[in-house]
This record gives sequence, structure tokens and C-alpha cells, in this order.
Amino acid sequence: MAEQRRRIDPVNCSMGRALAAVGERWSLLIVREALDGVGRFGEFRTRLGIASNLLSTRLDGLVAAGVLRRVPYQEPGDRQRFEYHLTEKGRDLRPTVIALLEWGDKYLADEEGPSVVVRHGGGEEHGCDEPVTLVLECAGGHTHLPPDSVYRSPGPGARFLPS
Repeated sequence: MAEQRRRIDPVNCSMGRALAAVGERWSLLIVREALDGVGRFGEFRTRLGIASNLLSTRLDGLVAAGVLRRVPYQEPGDRQRFEYHLTEKGRDLRPTVIALLEWGDKYLADEEGPSVVVRHGGGEEHGCDEPVTLVLECAGGHTHLPPDSVYRSPGPGARFLPS
């Protein structure tokens, strides 16, 4: 009889922690806008159509999670305000945002197609303007992995439930 696999404690889960930090709808939409260069409260509010109190709460949560940082600024004659800049942790969410966009485009877009296309830009020297797609790649360099060839295994931080 095959040895029974030990079950990993689901409480000690990086995915659960990530969802606690950015898994709420508005939080990821704020990150999406920040990835597009938005940084000021009013810009977020206008572009997202979000209530000010909800935006304030979500921005505070993203700052507390280390995804955004507050940077003070002051227009002449106005009080000091804050811009919100992505941290490295926030910029590293770009593949997550693109993956969700790709999934949404595949299953939820209008009949006409997606509303936006992510492209490889940055000028002629740095980009080709072609659409960007995410590719799963193993450390051995293999790509185009069939879904049934990818599995989860215990990592160095795994905690196991008692048998």
C-alpha cells in the first residue's frame, strides 16, 4: 500500500497571506491603476469611480501591507497631501494583474473582445508593441506546461497537520 501523503497545514499559506493583503477587488484595481502611473487620491477616485471612504481604507491597507508607500507633496497654497507610489512588492504584482486580466479576457470579455491589450512598449529600442502573455516556466527552462504536469509539493516552510 502506498504511503499516505502528509497534509500541509493550510493556515501557513503564502497564497492566503497574499489574498489577505491584496485579494479584495478594489485593492487589485488600485494596484492596476498604480501600475499605469496613477498616484494621487483624486486620480484613483476618478478613474475607479470608488467612494472616498472606501478608497482611503484600501489605500491604508495597501500601505500597511507594504504594496504602496505614501510620499508627501504640496501644491502652492494647498495643505500637504500624499501620493501613493508602488514599492518593489507592489511592482512585483504586475504578473498577477496580467494573469487575472488574461483569465478575464478569455472567459468574461464582451463579444467584441477585451477592452485593453497589454503590450510590450517602451519605445523602439526597448519594445516591439506586441501583446504580452504570461508563460509558466519551470527552473529547468521548460515552458507551455500542461495543467496536469504542474503540482504543489511541500516547501521549506511547510508545516504539517498531525496524522
